[in-house]
Amino acid sequence: MEVAEETVALAGASNIRDFFPFLRWLDYGREVRKRLTRLDRMRDELMQGLIDDHRRESKEVKQGDGGEEQDEAKKKTTIATLLSMQKDDPEHHSDHIIKSLITGLLVAGTDTSVATMEWAMSLLLTNPETLRKAQAEIDACVGNNRMLEESDLPNLPYLRGVINETLRLYPAAPLLVPHESTEECTVDGVVVPPRTMLLVNAYAIHRDPKVWEEPNKFMPERFEGSDKEGWMIPFGMGRRRCPGEGLALRMMGPTLGTLIHCFEWETVGHEELDMAEASGVTMPRAVPLVAICRPRQAMIHVLSEL
Repeated sequence: MEVAEETVALAGASNIRDFFPFLRWLDYGREVRKRLTRLDRMRDELMQGLIDDHRRESKEVKQGDGGEEQDEAKKKTTIATLLSMQKDDPEHHSDHIIKSLITGLLVAGTDTSVATMEWAMSLLLTNPETLRKAQAEIDACVGNNRMLEESDLPNLPYLRGVINETLRLYPAAPLLVPHESTEECTVDGVVVPPRTMLLVNAYAIHRDPKVWEEPNKFMPERFEGSDKEGWMIPFGMGRRRCPGEGLALRMMGPTLGTLIHCFEWETVGHEELDMAEASGVTMPRAVPLVAICRPRQAMIHVLSEL
């Protein structure tokens, strides 16, 4: 968690030397460089440790019987798959390449999802009527005799509306991922020179009053039977659209739905939540969410069987 959070924080940090190169002579930006050096060392040790663990486990499995090897094949991980490819093509699947790929998956696939989940719960806690409505929809579809499953999601449009509205108001990457123009082009009358860094303000687009009615209000109902989802770009668009979009939504639905289905939620001391946003490439809460939960009476018998 520390590596993921520090990576995102430094990726969005400004270094004055990047804007005024002559300040390098005065050693400005030393603190950012120190943090980057420490992060690089932490990240390399973590990733190399994961790779070494997989190598050791693979070696132990080979020394065991066939049954263990079959079990290992069933639970094969991404790192294990990359290490098996390394044997056939060590040049293109070196430890350095594997560490880079795993770092990307860990940072892009965890911090963003955690932040979105935290914003979703924050919005539901500040809008208890919406929370009750989402809970009622899940009760009607799933009932109280089993846990919510991924196959239930198509029958839970209001839950999908809650997730969409969360991504609209608080996109995990409010300026998306930076891009660079390869050649001169014109966008809406603005000439963009080649080799220019391009930042798309998804946060502003999602709150444009020309498109959204009461743009700053949390209203999952706005997605019911409408095409508003087409105006959403929390994962970017086109060929550079986030490849993890499908996985993120498949994870968000069951996770958020289960939290709503199985527990009653309230803020600590019934205080109003601070909804301030922190800075960075991603947009976490400035103040971490703290909430109280207790099992719903109707779901205690299901939870006790887990």
